[in-house]
Parts: sequence; C-alpha cells; structure tokens
Amino acid sequence: MKKTAKGMLLAGLALSVVLSGSIVTAKDNNTKKPQSKNLIVLIGDGMGPAQVSAARLYAKTRMGKEHLNLDAYYVGQATTYADKGEDGGKIVSGAVTDSASAGTAFATGNKTYNAAISVSNEDVSKPYASVIEAAEMSGKSTGLVTTARITHATPAVYASHVRSRDNEAAIASQYLESGVDVLLGGGQQFFLSKDEKGKRSDKSIINDFTAKGYKHVTDAASLKALTSKNSKVIGLFNSSHIAYTPDRDAKTPSLAAMTGKALEVLSSNKNGFAIMIEGGRIDHASHANDFPSTIQETLDFDAAVKVAMDFAKKDGNTSIVITADHETGGLSLSRDNIYELNIDQWGKQKHSSESIANTLKEAGTIADIKKIVAANTGITDLSDEEAQQILDGDGSSYGREGGYNAVISKRLLVGWAGHGHSGVDVGVWAYGPISSKVKGQIDNTGIALASAEIIGVDLKKATAQLQSKHLYPKFKVSREGAVLYPVQALVQALGGKYKSDAAAVILSKGNRTVSINKSTLAVKVNGTAASYKADLDNGAYYLPLDAFSKLTGSALKWDALSERIILK
Repeated sequence: MKKTAKGMLLAGLALSVVLSGSIVTAKDNNTKKPQSKNLIVLIGDGMGPAQVSAARLYAKTRMGKEHLNLDAYYVGQATTYADKGEDGGKIVSGAVTDSASAGTAFATGNKTYNAAISVSNEDVSKPYASVIEAAEMSGKSTGLVTTARITHATPAVYASHVRSRDNEAAIASQYLESGVDVLLGGGQQFFLSKDEKGKRSDKSIINDFTAKGYKHVTDAASLKALTSKNSKVIGLFNSSHIAYTPDRDAKTPSLAAMTGKALEVLSSNKNGFAIMIEGGRIDHASHANDFPSTIQETLDFDAAVKVAMDFAKKDGNTSIVITADHETGGLSLSRDNIYELNIDQWGKQKHSSESIANTLKEAGTIADIKKIVAANTGITDLSDEEAQQILDGDGSSYGREGGYNAVISKRLLVGWAGHGHSGVDVGVWAYGPISSKVKGQIDNTGIALASAEIIGVDLKKATAQLQSKHLYPKFKVSREGAVLYPVQALVQALGGKYKSDAAAVILSKGNRTVSINKSTLAVKVNGTAASYKADLDNGAYYLPLDAFSKLTGSALKWDALSERIILK
C-alpha cells in the first residue's frame, strides 16, 4: 500500500543552518543503494550475557530445547557507554548507560547523556533523527512494539525527542506527529487525561489517533482480528507496562503475537518497512532481581525472534538485527563459591514478585511470609531467618519484594550485583545483509548506521529536517511563572553572536541586538528598553523567548508539553 505523504523531498536545511547553527548528526550519510527493503530491530532491554545464558540453560533443562531461537545468528558484541552527564547534580562519566542514551545511540547513531531521548548533549539540545524516522520520511511503513509502556525510553528514542525520558505525555503526543504506523505496547495512562484515570494534565489523545486513521485495540482478541487492511494501528494493552509473562491472562497478547500482527500490517507497503520490537520487561525483572521472571521474559522475547526470523526467511528481502541496550542487575550464574546451579527449581515460581509485592507488604508475621512463599514457589521449608529477611526487606526501594527475591535467588544459586544497570558489553545477533555490518566488536551507534545503510535511508538528511523545526533548551521558571532560557547557549544555537564585557552582555544577529546591563539587569532590544529584566543565576544570564524572537526576527514559540522551542 503506497503512502502519499512519505516520499516527499526533505526541506528546511537552509533554515536549520541559519537558526540552529551547525548540525550534529550521525557520522555517515547512509545514501548507498539499499540491500534490504525491510528492517527489523529487536531489543532485549537489560538482556546481558548472563540473562541469555540463563534462558538457554532453562530451555535446555526444562523445555528440551538445545538452543534459543536467536543463538544461530550470533555475530558479535556491542559496547554500551553513554556521554558524560548529570545525575542528582553530580557529573557522571557515562560508563554505565540508561535505556534512553543507549537507545539514542542504536536508533540515531549518536551518543548522548543518560535520560535524553534522541537529543544532543548540550544546554540547548538539537534533535537526532532515528532510522525509523528516516524510513518514515522515505515512504516506508514503520512500527514500534514493546512489552513495556510504548512511551518508555526504548520505543521513545525512535519517534520522539525530549530532554528527559520522564516526559511520557509529550512522547505520546509526539507519536501522533511522527507518522509511525503501528504502535503496540502498554502505557495507556499517558494517552488519557486525569479525568479518565490517566496521567495527562491536558486532554485524552486516543481520539486524535483514531481521527488520523488509527485502529485502536486493547486486547489480544481485537489485535488478532486486525488485517493488512488496517494500515495504522495503536494497541494499548495495559495502563502501565504489559504484565509479566507468568502473570498474563488470555486478554494480554504475547510479544510474539504483537510481532506477528505488526509484520502482517506493515508488510502491505510495497516500499517496505522498518520496525523496532522490544522485550522491555527483561529489564524490569532484572531490576527487581526476580530471576524466574527474568528467564520467562527472555524466553518471551526469544519467541518473538522466531516470528521475525520466520517472516524474514519467507520474505527474502528483510534484514534483522538483535541486541540489548545494556545489562541489568549484574546477574551471576552461581554464587557463594558453590560450583552449581539449582536449575530444577528455576521454573517453579508461579507468578512474578511484582504480583505478590502488596501481599508481602501486608504480611505481619514470619508465618504469613512462609505461607506466601509456599503458595508462589512450592518452597515449604523456608527458615525463620529467611522469612525474617523478607520481612525486613533488602534496604532498597523494593522493600520486602527485594528481600523475597534475595532469598529466592540464593535458593536458586544465582546472584545479583544490585538493582541497577551494569557496564558490560551486550550480544549482537543478525540475519540478512546487515549481518556483515554489525559483526565482531562494535559500538552501539554502529547498529543505527548499519540499519540506515542497509535499507538506504538518510539519517543526516532526516536530522537536518528535524533540526530546522525544534530546539530543546535547558530552561528555568521565574517566581512569576515566566519561562526563561540560557542566553549564551540559545543565541549561539540560533546562529547569533554573544559578547560580554565589563558593563554589558550584547547579543547580535545581523543588524538586530539585545543588550543586558550587568549592574541593573535592564534589557534593551534594538536600542529600546524592554519591559522585563534579565535573570542572573550562578553566573549565567537568562531571558524570555520574546528577546530571542526579536533578535532573530522569527516568531519563536514555546511548546510547554515537549519543552522545546518551535522554530517554524
């Protein structure tokens, strides 16, 4: 099915240079003749080498499978580090990434700071285009599928741009602008207003999607009923993340089911498609140190890999790349100097630790804890000391759930370094022509560059178009509620000049000027006194957007939801 609005030539490059200064982009232009019509990127969030090994051991011992579906396609490993950034006011090296910065790397080919969603690491950030956005602009169909919230970091980096991954309402709204054809996952709360039990402070936006031709589905049955005639789909299967594999009911689709339907819908476009599919809850189970659920989520992801591989082999014109954004939890297979793994017990937990977290909180005695553990795991010989450890919690935000997982992990003879990410390299698997471009030891940015090249889309050109439209500045809000912007960083991003002497700061662009009196903070715009003063904070000057509009001669606007400046 050919699209009418996606094959247009990109415009606005000259305006981008004038308003935004130099353009920060991926290193390669990616304009070589495409070797594949379609691209499938599969991301196991938090899926480090130990998570993969654990799933394989379980599959072999408990399921009679010698190998995981992805095993045959292993080609190498990727580094995951991020740029330097801030964490709680402290500068951190970026050696340990989060999903946002890692996702930005393998979606756009650029490094950035932790928490950034496809924007550059600057006081006034510029957006980076992803391979999905470049594919969308080239006339291909596009999709995002995840077991996490669809507004979570990994899907977000492919079709939205914000300084902070926590701005999920903005991410949802930007999806509406993005043109992405298939959106499947959790996160309905960020599409609904607070009046409709959502988290948006403005309005519900699902009707805006349906008005643009999206079919809205909410359960496995309605997903299954879709056909290739439904060219646009938004499927939201839970308010937050999709339930863990052991906790799902018949109404909740598996990642494999979502993958199969997404491929069916997208493959109707004769120009091809690009899609990202995420096993998002491998990460969450590992954060919680819930080892049995980690295995089940990894197997759920591996089942989706099979669906994708089956499609690619039948299609004959599809490249697949599989990787992870990082490892989570510092998982070790064996512990306490015991050269053994209690694999026979790995599959006996009935439900995730998340599902019993509230019940654990309500427990009042050791006897209560023993009863809860026995019901969920079949462990009937829990000691008083183990039960007390669960009652006491593990000292983290997970509380008693963390204590429960610590006790169960020790029983299973696995260990965890903590509840956060680690900096280890992650695996890379691939199928089709892309395989030769991601083999061996690579950086995660190489995933994006290879992805764009293999389907013949231009990241640099797509990024130029985005940068002609928006800037993403750091900002502050005055006591009066006015939004103020960093003077030096923003004027330079807008292509102007910044000069500071003993008496004044002078901004200029062409024949226009804005001056700040350093003693009084009085402002003059083109020689005329302004009605406002500048703000001085830790040696940096701030001004409202009106000053920059008059300096550039452009009607700059502030998008409060996405916290970005609209250039045109």
